[in-house]
Amino acid sequence: MKHHRSFIFVSVLLLAGSSTHGFAGTPQVWIVTETRHVLRSEPPGNVREANLCVARNEWGSFQIMVRADAPVQGLRVEASELSGPGGHEPGRIQVRFYREHQLFLDHGTYRNADFKPDWYPDPLIPFEHPVAGEKLRDARFKAVPFDLPAAQTHGFWVDLYAPSNAVAGEYRGAVRVMAGQDQVAEIPLKLTVWNFMLPPVPAMETEFGSPASQLRAYNRQRAAEGKDAAPRNWAAIEAQCAQLLSEHRLNAVPPGEMLRPVLQPDGSFRIPAEKLLALRDFVQRYHVNAVQTPHPSEAVKDPESERDRLRAWLAAFDLAAKELNQPHLVFYTYLKDEPNTLEDYRYVQKWGRAVREAKSVVKVLVVEQPWTAPGEGGADSAWGDLFGAVDIWCPLFSLHRQESAAKRQALGETIWTYTALCQGPPTPWWHIDFPLLNYRVPAWMAWRDGMKGLLYWGGLSYWRQTEDAWTQAPFYTGNGRPQQGEKDIVFNGEGSLVYPAQAVGYDGVVPTIRLKALRDASEDYEYLAILQRLGKAAEAQKVVRSLTQTFFQWEKDPVAYEQARARLAALILSGSQ
Repeated sequence: MKHHRSFIFVSVLLLAGSSTHGFAGTPQVWIVTETRHVLRSEPPGNVREANLCVARNEWGSFQIMVRADAPVQGLRVEASELSGPGGHEPGRIQVRFYREHQLFLDHGTYRNADFKPDWYPDPLIPFEHPVAGEKLRDARFKAVPFDLPAAQTHGFWVDLYAPSNAVAGEYRGAVRVMAGQDQVAEIPLKLTVWNFMLPPVPAMETEFGSPASQLRAYNRQRAAEGKDAAPRNWAAIEAQCAQLLSEHRLNAVPPGEMLRPVLQPDGSFRIPAEKLLALRDFVQRYHVNAVQTPHPSEAVKDPESERDRLRAWLAAFDLAAKELNQPHLVFYTYLKDEPNTLEDYRYVQKWGRAVREAKSVVKVLVVEQPWTAPGEGGADSAWGDLFGAVDIWCPLFSLHRQESAAKRQALGETIWTYTALCQGPPTPWWHIDFPLLNYRVPAWMAWRDGMKGLLYWGGLSYWRQTEDAWTQAPFYTGNGRPQQGEKDIVFNGEGSLVYPAQAVGYDGVVPTIRLKALRDASEDYEYLAILQRLGKAAEAQKVVRSLTQTFFQWEKDPVAYEQARARLAALILSGSQ
């Protein structure tokens, strides 16, 4: 069978003859499909069609942008159901709409030389409750109807999902942009689903934490101040947070009690059967591929003098792994956050080697690079090294050295990576005012160097330094940074990839445009992993290296990544025949 590239084909037809009662002139409408922000000041684009491709079990997305010379009241977007080779049921294409909420940034993130003050889109206000599916009403901020001010660019985000049982082929439908009862534009959709599927369990391992933990503290504070009502159903909130992570191909975080061994009368440890059943359901429901175990200090105070007790505690996870029978599932312990002192190094050396000597399924993860040098990377070679104490190394983007990493990989150890603040030479830093592409690029870099995972701090929900995340963009101010004064050291969006949802009509969290870019990154990584399983890693590597050579050098044009992704898909399709 001959395969060819196919698209979601979107063309905007402005209906010049339609009524425009209630506003002067027809708004200009255009489409953006590449991974980038569209700021409020941006003039209308001239793209009237969008190219997008999806596999089964994959999300695709595009932005509908609107701008008018005069105010437009009551804008909304609605869609017809897409029909295609599979009919309507089962396997129908899902469509979700969001309105892009903008936040003004007058101060750039530290080291962002290209920053310009403007209104930046970040949180996405859903049209419907993400779990219940009902329309959202009576909120501070509504998705629709939206009153478009004059001479401002605003956008709607459209997600399309082809389920795993979708029939490959072409699907058609339409999206209409309305103002009151008047149709402003009709957007015909042509979606072609490729004849391969992304696996339910992601190939890229991740640890981003759970938004629910930070959300609880944030809601408690706002309720105490009389600004919001205290949520009543935290189980539903935790489930919504887990679903959101899973839908964006990030690991949901199981409740801690599911992974806590209990001391038995004979001195052994065991995770209770009912907790293990709950853990199995959680792992399967949310397609989890890695879980963080409690710190071993919960069981022992000294890993050397209490070696037998430590091994008995670790054996509980060996038994759990056997009973769960999920071969892909990685168990790991997060020993020490950023060990940057001699004392920290001694701690990791002591605990990590004791855990590894037990040869348990529990791996030791440390956010550190597998090399040391005086005055570099926060570590000093005089402290010794962490070899023999670490299974999963997790260097900062800027501290990754492939030559050193490859030596550890050759010994069967694993490399993850992470980012925090703007440390070291320029890498794809994660902040609202840096290019949105920065959230997508690291997955390509990671696969290129054989990295298995991606880590981030804050539980995606660090809003502590802003009074209201919906009126002031979340930020982090660093301490001990260059001598400009703390007020000048701002990191916009640091630690936050979701926003509290009470402001838009429900308890829980809403995604951001940046989280959508991370979902695209995980899907890109999946294409590369599929090609590796097909024996086409060398061909995939050529595509990857056309975009990025190191963590300091990468292609800045987001269109290039869509083109590269299409080349990967063509390789998959040719290898699947």
